[in-house]
Amino acid sequence: MKNHTHAHAHDKSAAFEPAHPVRFAAARKSTWVSIIINLLLTVMQVLGGFFGKSQSLMADGLHSFADLISDVLVLFANRHGNKHADANHPYGHARIETAASLILGTSLAALGVGLLISAGMRLQHPEHVQAVSPLALWVAIIALAAKEGMFRYMLAVAQRVRSQMLVANAWHARSDAASSLVVIVGIVGNLLGYTFLDLVAAGVVGVMIAWMGIQFARDAMLELVDTGLDQEEVRAIRNTLKAVPGVIGLHELRTRKMADNALVDAHIMVDPKVSVSEGHYIAEAARSAVLNGHHVMDVMVHIDPEDDAKAKPNAHLPQRHLLLAHLADRLGMQLPPSTRVVLHYLGGHVDAELLFDTTVDLVAMQRKCAAVTANDPYFRSIQIFMLGAPN
Repeated sequence: MKNHTHAHAHDKSAAFEPAHPVRFAAARKSTWVSIIINLLLTVMQVLGGFFGKSQSLMADGLHSFADLISDVLVLFANRHGNKHADANHPYGHARIETAASLILGTSLAALGVGLLISAGMRLQHPEHVQAVSPLALWVAIIALAAKEGMFRYMLAVAQRVRSQMLVANAWHARSDAASSLVVIVGIVGNLLGYTFLDLVAAGVVGVMIAWMGIQFARDAMLELVDTGLDQEEVRAIRNTLKAVPGVIGLHELRTRKMADNALVDAHIMVDPKVSVSEGHYIAEAARSAVLNGHHVMDVMVHIDPEDDAKAKPNAHLPQRHLLLAHLADRLGMQLPPSTRVVLHYLGGHVDAELLFDTTVDLVAMQRKCAAVTANDPYFRSIQIFMLGAPN
């Protein structure tokens, strides 16, 4: 994995290869469909609203234009957000999608507020409101059908490839369909003699656009400030980790969203006397279990021999070479060079295992070690083993 990332980071001349090819291709195709439809709707609605004298239809045309801009942002984010991790972005580029959603949401909120203010100002002078042409009604009906069809198509694609940004864009299309329905009601009311209803519909469209923008911006902001996964998903990840053979406890679990995925940090407890390699094996098994069982980008597993929240700190204890020098001084002898020494830093003390492969006076050595542990500030216990011989 590291070699793969390293190669992409340095071979800048290589052709673009998305990290998630299926999602990338689906997003690109659906977004281009949306761009074409929104371009046609923008022209049709703005011209239809202008010549049909409908403020609400023109407002809906601006809504379609906002969709067109958001689709361009989606294309940009889809390409750049699918790049592999590199030296400057070790966690990948997924949050480019989040940044694009934030820009889109903020822009929509501003547009919606602007439309609402414009409609409100025009309502202050109802005598200037004009009757709407039936042409505007037919344009609004065509727009409603196009937007509802686009919503259903885009949502199906988004759910298939599990893309948060595409889901947001699909529901944006549904909000467009709802706004077109409001426009139809306003135009029909205007045609029936209630001319002010067209401006009311324009104001409602503005509110709908602003509300949708606020939701997009809020969700993106929550992710950018490292909001964790919901409690149900965290509980499921916790249960997955506890079920891994060799894991005897879990005392810290942190998550944070990363576009459609999540990053997980876990502190798992294992038997304090297992080897480093076995502890690493358990950590890899825990990591694989979470990656395979949940929608997670990466898992960082920290191995603990004891509960950090309850155990006494070990930072004050000397390092290995100092401990061995201290032990030799207390024993009054240097250990044979072939002696294997295993140290366990646990509970603010050190438990040592001495493995000899040469003939030593076992009884005398045990007596010396017992004297050391009786009043030593560091060593709590010392066990002696003779390789190739019974204990």
